[in-house]
Amino acid sequence: MSETHTGATPTAATPSNWNLPNALTTLRIVLVPFYGWALLYDGGDSVTWRTVAWAIFFVAMVTDKVDGDIARARNLVTDFGKIADPIADKAITGMAFIGLSIIMDNWWMWTITVVVLVREWAVTLLRLSVLKSVVIAAAQSGKWKTAAQALALGFLSLPLLEVDGWLDIPGKVTYVFAIGLLLVAFVLTLWSGYEFFRDVWKQRDRIRRPAAS
Repeated sequence: MSETHTGATPTAATPSNWNLPNALTTLRIVLVPFYGWALLYDGGDSVTWRTVAWAIFFVAMVTDKVDGDIARARNLVTDFGKIADPIADKAITGMAFIGLSIIMDNWWMWTITVVVLVREWAVTLLRLSVLKSVVIAAAQSGKWKTAAQALALGFLSLPLLEVDGWLDIPGKVTYVFAIGLLLVAFVLTLWSGYEFFRDVWKQRDRIRRPAAS
């Protein structure tokens, strides 16, 4: 006897929030205060705890990459992940910017931190609120910005100027390289922010424009 087909197309089951990508995202959020504590321990002068801070930051950056890849590959993209993932990213990088500004204690680092954080959270909040019906693809400049930020903040989390002996010169050279990367990331932050708001304006203008008769 042949099977009877109704002709209805089965709908894909909504993935549960209890999955590995969301667990990794939650881990990143949990790591933020531990990273901040290790980074600022003893005023940022502890070689041991600065190294621990770097290790925590490294784990956070790796899980950021891994959870997104797993979610897309296994179709585990959830509403929780869409909200929590950018918050986790901005929380760990924000803590890095603020912590390093406290340690370095100079006006230009604080300026970079304030500008970057305003830009990052403005873009994130806009994506999570008014852009539900507007899709803005991630620009290449935004990806470069993210990579440059991660590398710069990772290097600067290390005790590059606190080490001595044979590590003194390599530490100073790496520090200068990291500052250069930070400046590149700052420029890319401004440019990618401009591209984002420009594209938002174009999309909203296109939606509001009356259809041609």
